Amino acid sequence: EVQLVESGGGLVQAGGSLRLSCATSGFSFGDYAIGWFRQAPGKEHEGVLCIATPYYTESVKGRFTISSDNVRNTFYLQINNLIPDDTAVYYCAAHPSWAGIPCQPNEYSFWGQGTQVTVSS
Repeated sequence: EVQLVESGGGLVQAGGSLRLSCATSGFSFGDYAIGWFRQAPGKEHEGVLCIATPYYTESVKGRFTISSDNVRNTFYLQINNLIPDDTAVYYCAAHPSWAGIPCQPNEYSFWGQGTQVTVSS
């Protein structure tokens, strides 16, 4: 059974940092696309940062960094220099894929429960 369990959200001040974790089971990172998504209040679900399979490594895009630990079957989203616009429910997700797929929610089929990130001014 493919499972994803998120943790690490919370309330932080602007300028702070968080590391979100996604503990997984039931699949190989080499056979699945993995990624992070978020949904802010009143906004549509959007992709944040994704890793294309079968290859995966730490990726950097702006203030966000995605990384994975194959030993622990866990992947992470490091968020630095948080701003209030980062406030959202953050989700980790996976999808079986032979190659890279778009970092769009509709492309992913397995999801964590979401973790709330709230950034205060």
